[in-house]
Amino acid sequence: MRRARAGGRGGVFTPSDFLDMAGRAAVDQALSRLAKSGRLRRLARGLYDFPKMHPKLGPLSPVPDDVAHALARETGSQVQIAGARAANALGLSTQIPAKSTYLTDGPSRRVVFGRRVVDLRHASPKHLIAPGSPAGTVVQALRHLGLVRASDVARVAALRLSASDKKTLATSAVQAPAWMRPTLVSIANTSGARWISSPDSTNE
Repeated sequence: MRRARAGGRGGVFTPSDFLDMAGRAAVDQALSRLAKSGRLRRLARGLYDFPKMHPKLGPLSPVPDDVAHALARETGSQVQIAGARAANALGLSTQIPAKSTYLTDGPSRRVVFGRRVVDLRHASPKHLIAPGSPAGTVVQALRHLGLVRASDVARVAALRLSASDKKTLATSAVQAPAWMRPTLVSIANTSGARWISSPDSTNE
């Protein structure tokens, strides 16, 4: 509980986050007791949080990115926001989807809490380009919005990506579908700017 408090309210955990303290069985039992006492909240099998509290609404839902990161730590995998979430992170969509989709090189898993869904989908390397980086978010936003809005993605990404991220994009472009490559290369070749975080962006 001290470790949960140290990270502040809103933290999301799996048993693997505590295995340096005790064996798996003991950790499972301790987390179960803390959840039953109301000190932690059980979100799903093997997934807990130390929820933020609202004075009127009570416990708030966890941040989807935090849930995805916790599940990734459990399996030692990488995650990358995808779909509408990626477009939203770039400011190219005002839509905040109820389902937050992530691509991962680990196992697929879906977690439902309230009206929110966190959906981790196993993806092959060709679909998981520069995972956990702003460059990867640009690729996924472009994949979601399609060629018809490629110029919008290029304009925003040119302003938001750092020089380092653009280098990552340049080296990763060869892995992308042919229709994406000209847009990714054009973004990588622009100068200046830096990544500007949005409330729904992620930098795993």
